[in-house]
Amino acid sequence: MDRMITKTLADIYLRQGHLQEAYEILTTLSNEDPADLELWIKLEDVSQRLKSNPPVLHQQERSAEERIRVLETWLRNIRKRRSE
Repeated sequence: MDRMITKTLADIYLRQGHLQEAYEILTTLSNEDPADLELWIKLEDVSQRLKSNPPVLHQQERSAEERIRVLETWLRNIRKRRSE
């Protein structure tokens, strides 16, 4: 089952100190709605915090995973819009 991707979940991860998870969610949401300024502000904040406290995984591996996740989200949205 896919986890639900919401601003609320990103906020929960942030409060719990799970910066990488919050970053992934915020990235996905900002790609789905690029006009949402609040998401971009939070994304920039989390990005800066991650730079001072990098995740355990290698950045190159994380970037590939992140790109795949974003592209899969785009594909789901395209398919959803075509079926409407």
